[in-house]
Amino acid sequence: MIRHGETTANRDGVIAGRLEVSLTETGRAQAQALSLLTWPDAYVLFTSPMERAKETCRFGFPSEKFQTHPGLRERDWGMFEGRPLAELPPRDGRPDQGEDWGEMINRVAEAIHDSYQSSHGRLPIFVCHSGVIRAARILAGFHSVGTRPANARPIYFNWTGDGHQETTHDV
Repeated sequence: MIRHGETTANRDGVIAGRLEVSLTETGRAQAQALSLLTWPDAYVLFTSPMERAKETCRFGFPSEKFQTHPGLRERDWGMFEGRPLAELPPRDGRPDQGEDWGEMINRVAEAIHDSYQSSHGRLPIFVCHSGVIRAARILAGFHSVGTRPANARPIYFNWTGDGHQETTHDV
């Protein structure tokens, strides 16, 4: 899973959620650095339908085809979108006029399941959002959503017989 590159909202400390916000120059450079990594021969790309994720995918995987999946979009923070991060409400529950956390987890689970089914044995790579990655951590059995993932840094979820592991790849 890869969180999109830095956006104007990330830079400015604003809750973006479903707002369409642009990548910064730093975000574009972060995304382009993804193209320098060594990827398995057999992978398939899935992105959020939000422009910041699609743009990250285009910069990171130039001339590669990708599929958008609506279930990979960021959480709807309702009336909190556009406000400072300091005003972010608790993750559990439903923010006023927004999406319930449990509903988001179910949406992300369905998106991951659908994507794996259509991957036909290839590694699915998801270009998405912080909230989607945090939901995936819960789905993978982590006891916490963890810290906000870094922009444009691959996070590998590895499952072993005795548990799970999350590792990041430095770009």
